[in-house]
Amino acid sequence: MTDLPDHMLRYALVNELHARPFPTLADPATVAFLAIKEPVDAANRDRAADTAHLVALLDRHGSAHPQPGATHFSGQLGRAELKWESHTEFVTYSAFSPGLSARPFDAVEAQIFPADWLAAAPGKRLAALLIRVEPMPQDQAILLSLLEEWFVPESLAVSRVVDGAAVIAGDFRLDVAGNMRFAVFVRPGTGQRRIGRIVQRLCEIETYRAMSMLGLIRARELSVRLNALDPALSALVGRLDAQDRPAEAALHDLLRIAAELESLATRFAFRFGATAAYEAIVNQRIKVLREERLEGRQTFGEFMMRRYDPAIRTVKSAEARLATMADRAARAAELLRTRVDVERSAQNQRLLESMDRRADLALRLQHTVEGLSVVAISYYAVSLATSLLLPLAESRHWSKSWLTAALVPPVVAAVWLMIRRIRRAMH
Repeated sequence: MTDLPDHMLRYALVNELHARPFPTLADPATVAFLAIKEPVDAANRDRAADTAHLVALLDRHGSAHPQPGATHFSGQLGRAELKWESHTEFVTYSAFSPGLSARPFDAVEAQIFPADWLAAAPGKRLAALLIRVEPMPQDQAILLSLLEEWFVPESLAVSRVVDGAAVIAGDFRLDVAGNMRFAVFVRPGTGQRRIGRIVQRLCEIETYRAMSMLGLIRARELSVRLNALDPALSALVGRLDAQDRPAEAALHDLLRIAAELESLATRFAFRFGATAAYEAIVNQRIKVLREERLEGRQTFGEFMMRRYDPAIRTVKSAEARLATMADRAARAAELLRTRVDVERSAQNQRLLESMDRRADLALRLQHTVEGLSVVAISYYAVSLATSLLLPLAESRHWSKSWLTAALVPPVVAAVWLMIRRIRRAMH
């Protein structure tokens, strides 16, 4: 039996399922996370520059390089284990270091990414996290006192996750070094892979939250322009039946507004679409944590519902408003086109009526000319006939006057019949 050949992309597609495995992490540990994004909404960013920037960091520690064209990489960075991932719009660096510093969330923990190396990054810092992983205290009161000490109580979100395997906490605020801080208290006996999944999901929640909220800035920018276009569009729509302004001029203004709305839709489509996709990922990552409330404190899901969801609703509202205005402009333009067509049809009808009147006048003039033609032709025909028959008339002693009078009726009749026959033949 001949083996069935594989599709050329079969192995690549299968390998993609295992391209980004969760890290394995033992407690206690410190995690420094960094997400870098180019300051543009373009998916065709310079991936070679991102890889070169990674290699520059690896060379400082003499570490091995990633394969050409790789979108993920894991390797040693001194004492830490580095995990690098390249996404559609950004790249992420995760450094997992064993042990804890004496001072919680010390800025020194983030210096695994040197300042001069960060300054040379082909993009801007979008997210920076410090995550402290340590064993869960036996006394819950000690855990709560640590949270009150480390985080801002007003915005603190804390919950038990993954069937009580850990307690996660964070206040979603930036410290003086620009890092967002999270704490993970792990129950004894929790596996290293489970700890790694919890930490990875915290990093993803913050990264995708930041990426999705980029749409909020664009939505505010869009709203400013829509606020300027909406009154102009409403005024045009409200005067569709006005007779004091030519429909062609109104249609020109309406098409200008419609063209600008289509241009805005094209400019913002990518960012709004990405915002919707990132929001779905944030909600999914929170859902898989399977949160349980701890001592009446707000969970991550509740924090997002209160602080994050309104921003996303603003983005969706701006997107829906843009689509609605574009539809209004399109419908109004169609109505104005109909009005212009009706007015042009009326003008064409009046033109045809004018042409009919002119044709009728021309026909009457033609009949008049034909009558004059009969007289003129008859006059010359009678003269010729008189000259031709005059010798015969003299031989019979007829006068010229009597001859001419006798010739007029038959000649005129003959000419009239001849012209009538010619006209019937032409028609």
